[in-house]
Amino acid sequence: MIKFEGISKVFADGFRALDSISFEVKKGELMVLIGPSGSGKTTTMRMINRLIEPTEGRVVIDGDDVTKIDPVYLRRNIGYVIQHIGLLPHMTIADNVALVPKLKKMDKKDYTDKVDELLDMVGLDPKTYKDRYPTELSGGQQQRIGVIRALAADPPIILMDEPFSALDPISREQLQEELVKLQEEIKKIIVFVTHDMDEALKIADRICLMKDGKVIQLDTPERILRYPKDEFVRSFIGEDRLKESETLPELSELIDKAITAKPNQGFFEAVKKMRKYKVDKLVITEKDKYLGVAGVWQIQKHYRNEEMNLGDVMDKEYPAVNVNTPTEEVVELVNKHDSSFLPVLDESKSIKGVVTRASIVEVMTNMYLEDGGEL
Repeated sequence: MIKFEGISKVFADGFRALDSISFEVKKGELMVLIGPSGSGKTTTMRMINRLIEPTEGRVVIDGDDVTKIDPVYLRRNIGYVIQHIGLLPHMTIADNVALVPKLKKMDKKDYTDKVDELLDMVGLDPKTYKDRYPTELSGGQQQRIGVIRALAADPPIILMDEPFSALDPISREQLQEELVKLQEEIKKIIVFVTHDMDEALKIADRICLMKDGKVIQLDTPERILRYPKDEFVRSFIGEDRLKESETLPELSELIDKAITAKPNQGFFEAVKKMRKYKVDKLVITEKDKYLGVAGVWQIQKHYRNEEMNLGDVMDKEYPAVNVNTPTEEVVELVNKHDSSFLPVLDESKSIKGVVTRASIVEVMTNMYLEDGGEL
């Protein structure tokens, strides 16, 4: 695990590149750092292998402060892939891949076998490619070598600094897919810097979106698309991507009529209304203001007490949602509270209706059928 604890970085000219950021990267996680130019993403990544030292705070790897670790030792145990690859042109592909294992004085047979295994892993036949030189490979093939060179010494952490940005779109997409498949096998900590939102959404377990040296939102691709934190996040993601991620209609399309009752209403009339409208709960209101919900089981429990009314048994803590709440959040709340419905309120807490499990299923079914699906 990598932890950033209150990290700030101020350069000699006074520029504050990072401003007290704190987050962690979990074991086996591919974390993407993304943001506009100058957001601090590359500075953040370079703190991990001490290419840049913090002004304040500390970076901790598995409980050890990296500033207490010899930088040469640290870097030999962290894989590093950069945009311009950095293959040594006078060395064969096999020698390039085996560079760090040699520096670490690993057994020759072990790393020779490892080179063949890694070449196979990225679809490059060892017999064909390991004795070639970098200039004899395409850009995409060279970048594959850059990736497996970072893996050759089996480091627990891989840093990738915009590794695919110089490639043509087809090669880039292929390498993104290969990286996802590779990570499923190796389960390393991978910290990946990019400025491409499509790339981040495609490969990341979680995305750390940065601006002006701060972490603005850190979450899974799914949740960032569904719940962008603010207008900056929305604009960085792009409205087209946000629209593509929308799977549910506006909440207003799901609202059904609420079956309401007054708090002073007696149990007999309440049960009569429930039977008429085939519901097991009534929304309790006073002058159209929401007060709570009374259910049939609460009524049944006290039915013989003629001195009690709905106001005495209603659940005042029963959850309700605002009419402007995103539909996805409403669906989550319905599932979380195992509710048959949720009251929907306007800004003044007046009841607008209810959203039910049935209305959600009906609308989603209709959407599926409109898209050509069959039931």
